[in-house]
Amino acid sequence: MDVNQFDAAQNGSATVDQRMTDAKLKYNHVEESHGETVGERGMHESRMESALLQETVRPFRKSFLKLYACILVGYLCSATNGFDGNTFGGLSAETTFVNFFGINANNQGLVAAIYVIGNIAGSFIAGQCSDRYGRRIGMAFGSMFCIIGTILQAAGQTLGTLMGGRFILGFGAVIVQTAGPAYVVEMAYPKYRGVMTGGFQACFFSGTIISTWLEYGLSYAKTSRSYPWRLPLAVQGLPSVLILIFVWMIPETPRWYVGQGRDAQALEILIKYHGDGNPYSLVANLELEEMKEVIELEGSDKSWWDFRGLFNSRQARYRTFLVTCIAWFGQLDLPPTSYYFPLMAKTAGITSSQTELLLNAIQTPIMMISALCGLRFVERLGRRKLLMSSSAGMSACVIVITACTANQLNKPAVGGTGVAFLYVFLVVFAFAWTPMQSLYPSEVLAFNTRAKGLAYMNLMVNAAGVLNTYVPPVAIARTNWRFYILYIVWDAFGVLVIYLTFVETKGRNLEEIEYIFDSKHPVKESLKWKRVEVKADGTTKDVDVS
Repeated sequence: MDVNQFDAAQNGSATVDQRMTDAKLKYNHVEESHGETVGERGMHESRMESALLQETVRPFRKSFLKLYACILVGYLCSATNGFDGNTFGGLSAETTFVNFFGINANNQGLVAAIYVIGNIAGSFIAGQCSDRYGRRIGMAFGSMFCIIGTILQAAGQTLGTLMGGRFILGFGAVIVQTAGPAYVVEMAYPKYRGVMTGGFQACFFSGTIISTWLEYGLSYAKTSRSYPWRLPLAVQGLPSVLILIFVWMIPETPRWYVGQGRDAQALEILIKYHGDGNPYSLVANLELEEMKEVIELEGSDKSWWDFRGLFNSRQARYRTFLVTCIAWFGQLDLPPTSYYFPLMAKTAGITSSQTELLLNAIQTPIMMISALCGLRFVERLGRRKLLMSSSAGMSACVIVITACTANQLNKPAVGGTGVAFLYVFLVVFAFAWTPMQSLYPSEVLAFNTRAKGLAYMNLMVNAAGVLNTYVPPVAIARTNWRFYILYIVWDAFGVLVIYLTFVETKGRNLEEIEYIFDSKHPVKESLKWKRVEVKADGTTKDVDVS
């Protein structure tokens, strides 16, 4: 039964617009009600924040459990990308794998980079797939490419087949990596959007954990057969298979429906998953009202090659700048650990290759735990404070790592300290930057440019990643440990950029965030708040404005 049929059964000939009007009247009436004051709090000028105070929800009610299941399908897109994060690097140390395909110093760089090249190629159509056909189809379409690529590389008998599989896998991965966070942020309940969307990138580590520990376990298989390296390559397709199975069981996002002029279907989803089945839910009806105010029916998302929405206005350029910052500060935070970690480990007395594999394997569980812990503070501290604190901590850690690298010769304690602070750095990074890499760009991008903007971000991430992969070996060979000073300065510079330019998105609905960029001073506008008295019924009364 769709929403109009539901209304007809319950309220005669009530329409979607009539129900929205009734909910609005109820909202206004409740705002004017009186009750006992239960406390004071600071809040933004946000209709949604007021509505959330008035509509008390339980995080584990039945409708939310269904919503979490939908979000989990989106999380699988992040796991898809996570599998390749460690798989190929680990297999490059496997003699049987290297000998089978004839990988040598002349072609190893290209074999590793071909996945990134596929990512870059896929970035040019990733946004359009999700815009034209919906976020679900974008996830399914990308997953089909990932499965084809996985089959080719896992069953490959020649180097050309392996490289072709890796290219196709990278091509599909960027499509799901674009559709996934767009789906999650648009489906998330406003009160829990920070936790839900931040959790997307945290699930990147589920893929790396499985791949690194699988490779570590298979390292004990003393055999000349190919399964110790074919199995890790084949497992990369697992998230994509699960996506193709479950994506047809979840709804499309209400914002995509509004963008297509299908308001009734959007409200049906909002009532079911955000309103707990209540057609007069304040939050669900206000969400639809704000979506209709902001989302353009003839925006750039309707045109396949129209990327002007990312650059054609001051507001658009500001958003794109913030997305670019997330990509570059998130990628150029530390040189690849493979260049100095083995030396530190050796100086600290760690000479076993299996011990090094173990140390590499425990990095990802530690980072995942840190990222999940950081989710708790996304809404408490806000995006700006969390990112600035993390970047400052990262810069401090790189100072210690640099000092240890410069002074570790014949000093096991110094090498051990450097190894320890590498893990401290990873914890500090994952605590804030891991969840923010999916959350913040998804929030600051307008609906009509969200998919293409996320595809653009993936392009920037890959560009920064390539730079950070191929420049450090040459630079370190020429300047030794002094090259790491660049990362100290870069991380510290990130704190300044975040302070001066990053808007605060905490406490606002996605559509309300868009109004921040209409101000001449977006950062100042985003930090405005007022102190209110909160009544027992959830209504508020202004105390003062700061």
